[in-house]
Parts: sequence; structure tokens; C-alpha cells
Amino acid sequence: MGICVVIPAYNSVATIEAVARETLQHGFPLLVVDDGSIDGTAEKLSGLPVNLVRHNSNLGKGMALRSGFAWALANGFSAVVTLDADGQHNPQAIPTMLASARENGFDLLLASRYSQFQEMSGLRRYWNRFGAWCMRKRTGFGIDDSQSGFRIYSSRLLSSVRLECTGYDLEMEILVKAWKGGFSIGSVPVAARVADGRSTSHFRPVRDTWQICMTFLKYSTPL
Repeated sequence: MGICVVIPAYNSVATIEAVARETLQHGFPLLVVDDGSIDGTAEKLSGLPVNLVRHNSNLGKGMALRSGFAWALANGFSAVVTLDADGQHNPQAIPTMLASARENGFDLLLASRYSQFQEMSGLRRYWNRFGAWCMRKRTGFGIDDSQSGFRIYSSRLLSSVRLECTGYDLEMEILVKAWKGGFSIGSVPVAARVADGRSTSHFRPVRDTWQICMTFLKYSTPL
């Protein structure tokens, strides 16, 4: 059936409408998964041709993505593009990413922010650099931004892996399971946008970084 875009959103009232409008310009079906927002995030999409799934409470980014994947598979889409609701991912890069995924046969393609790692603050900068090094050492392939949420997943991959994580660590879980499952994985440089003061990150640097590290160790351990 083609490509769809999935955006997990939580309390993104300041940015979700602009992100949705820009994404819709590319003509792909769009699903927003409202993960229990209490600020009117879903209402900002009123009148837009957007599919909407709502969680009654905040379950975590991983659960929002899992709901989006389930919707995409149930509706027969062949691939899913994911991007965040805070406006830092550039929807204009979607065609370039799709072309790269098609040309190289990637089941999982990540938009890499590696060139901007030095601009990140504190723990996130060091984890991203360290995470890229660990990924190369463990898997042997050159994924230099393992935590980018701007990705393309094939339905073949999504229908083949059983996901367990519920938070930010889900993106690490699916990356490692794709590698262990022999799926084709790649990355393409795509710069993130500079925050404009409206975007709000719900990433908890210590807690979420620790969880991501533990997920990497858990799922990358040989069987």
C-alpha cells in the first residue's frame, strides 16, 4: 500500500500542528499517536487530514511507536517513516531518505545527526558518541547515531520482531534486534534543526540514558 508517516506525540501542543502540516506536504498518510497528552495536542490537529490514535494515559514513546507500527501493519503499509513531534526533525528530508532506503534495500534507515554531536549538551552528547562506538564495535556496521528517532522501517522488519520496551529504549531494542535478525541497516546524514524555544524534550538524561544502555547490553548479548 506504500509509505506512511508515524509521529509519536506527548504534550506537543506548541509544535505538533506545524510538524504535521509540513509532513503532509509530501502526500503520505500521516498517523499521530497522542500518548496521553493533557495540553490539547490532539485538538491542534483538528481539520487536518491526519489519522489519530490516542492513549488514555502516558505510556511512553516506545508504546506510542508500537501503536503506530501496529496501525501501519494492520493497514497494509510497506514501510513506516517515524519522526518526533518537537520540530527538530526536518520532514523535507523524507524523500531523500526514502530514495536511499529503496536504492540500498535497507529494512532500517536512520537519519544521522553525528556531525552535530558536539553541539549537544552534557550526557546526551557523550552517550551518543559512546553509543556509536559501542554499536560499531559490537555489530561491525557504521551506525553513528543509534538514538535518532527519524527513521524508516520496512514492514518486513516490523512484522518479524517482537518488541518489549516501552520508552526511549525501544529504538535501541529494534535496532539491535534488526541486526541480530540479519536485516539490512543503514544511515544517511540529516542535520537536526535548532530548537526554536517552543519544542519540549521529555527525555530524562540520566534515567533514560541508563535504560538505553541496559537495553543495548541485554539485546546485543549473544544467544
